[in-house]
Amino acid sequence: MLEGEHFQNGYITRDIDKAIAAFQTRAGIGSVRSFEASVQVRTPQGEGALVSRLAFIWVGKLQYELIQPVCGPNSVYCEALPADHSLRLHHICMRVPDWEGFRARVARARYPVVLEGGSELLKFLYLDAREFLGHYLEYTWMVPERWKAMGGP
Repeated sequence: MLEGEHFQNGYITRDIDKAIAAFQTRAGIGSVRSFEASVQVRTPQGEGALVSRLAFIWVGKLQYELIQPVCGPNSVYCEALPADHSLRLHHICMRVPDWEGFRARVARARYPVVLEGGSELLKFLYLDAREFLGHYLEYTWMVPERWKAMGGP
């Protein structure tokens, strides 16, 4: 199931500060939005507050999301962490314009939902497409103001 506008590559790490520093020295980036976030999520194992340290870096029209899992139902991240402090590709993310229509297609798709959450301003879910692509697929929907606040082109 591939659809929507690909705008993000997501990477996981054990040390987000080192990952940000690597981007700053190797990619010639300007600003980095870095923060700790807590969001209520649903997983096949249950619900809970997922806490992560995040950084968003735009390079042209592509956003790099850096994720350091902290606590909560974060097995989708922790199971894929590298042994060292390097970065590892975890997912690509696509924006979809109609969440309800998309969610109905997901219910018929062959890839299981492994994480889902959000709010009235932004909704997201991860599909396990590792057997096909070697990584997860994240899909998101957001109001235009949220996209603008994220720095989207």
